Amino acid sequence: MKCRSSCGMCCIAPSISAPIPGMPNGKLAGERCINLDPESFLCLLWGGEDYPDFCRAFQPGLEFCGNSQAEAEQILTMLEAETKP
Repeated sequence: MKCRSSCGMCCIAPSISAPIPGMPNGKLAGERCINLDPESFLCLLWGGEDYPDFCRAFQPGLEFCGNSQAEAEQILTMLEAETKP
């Protein structure tokens, strides 16, 4: 599956505890990554050497992305909640 245009939920829903460019403390769940382009909803770092390892490990798929941005938000938010104690 390719990334759905105008989605970006993988850059918003999950928390990232490791430093990422522009966000030295990582990001909270539900917080928009500073590297997510506000117009295209595409990662500005994608494919570059600064692209975070956490993000490299994430691959788009129906089980994470659903059929819409709203479904992706639901799925990723639920998964985020399941990984927290």
